[in-house]
Amino acid sequence: MKVTPSYRKLWADGELAARAEEAQQRLEACDMCAHECRVNRLEGKKGFCLAGNLIEISSYGPHFGEEDVLVGRRGSGTIFLTGCNLRCIFCQNYDISHLRDGYPVSLEEFAAIMIRLQDRGCHNINLVTPTHFLPQILAALELACPAGLSIPLVWNCGGFESETALRLLDGVVDIYMPDVKFSDSAVAARLTGARGYWEAAQNALREMHRQVGDLAVDSAGIAYRGLLVRHLVLPGNLAGTESVLRFIAEEISPQTYVNIMSQYHPAYQAHLHPPLDRRITRQEYMEALEIAKRVGLTRLA
Repeated sequence: MKVTPSYRKLWADGELAARAEEAQQRLEACDMCAHECRVNRLEGKKGFCLAGNLIEISSYGPHFGEEDVLVGRRGSGTIFLTGCNLRCIFCQNYDISHLRDGYPVSLEEFAAIMIRLQDRGCHNINLVTPTHFLPQILAALELACPAGLSIPLVWNCGGFESETALRLLDGVVDIYMPDVKFSDSAVAARLTGARGYWEAAQNALREMHRQVGDLAVDSAGIAYRGLLVRHLVLPGNLAGTESVLRFIAEEISPQTYVNIMSQYHPAYQAHLHPPLDRRITRQEYMEALEIAKRVGLTRLA
């Protein structure tokens, strides 16, 4: 089954170019994420994410460590973007997100990378921590469409999205994949620097689901549209797992595809902040799975 990605219709209608232009203009007072720093990135000013006007990436290629519905047999075409709009003190990719290990690329180069991943047979384009580069991504998509880009676009983010960003992405993104980290904004502020995280994440989940619905897969089991939520279990229940999963089941959809992740390990500055200085226990993970079943979630990765 061949499904035409959402963004191609917007491109054909000229709407994708209009969105890219509006997003670029909004960098004069940036509100691309829920921090809404309002700095003028066009003049080189930098906000919380420390991003400027040039898109920066760390690496790209077929990735086989993602969810099965994204990986299939040929991999998820993953592009790791440099920086992040969160500063998680336990980040397992801190060299990319905090230390900004990467390099700038032109819009033409970014478009060519997406085409290259498609030509290698990847099932989708998976943009990792893309939010702060939303304007540049839209502009690169506008260049990639006439070159034949036609596989689903995955927005692999931390859940701290602004209303402006999600409005600009409506009809562009095929698969939203937020990592919903916390259900307590005070804990989130302490561990990520993001104020109002849970409120922003709830609003984002509602809007993402409104746009793309529950995750849909083709006859080969490969996702082509919908919402896929990740939730990383943290030691000592710092993530507030039950509240996160209950919200998803009751206010988004019990059919939401949820990956409850067990791979937490102390990284970056986690060793300075107990209980983040230890791995989760098997009991903590099994309790998270039991909660998911108890609140009525039926599609667990």
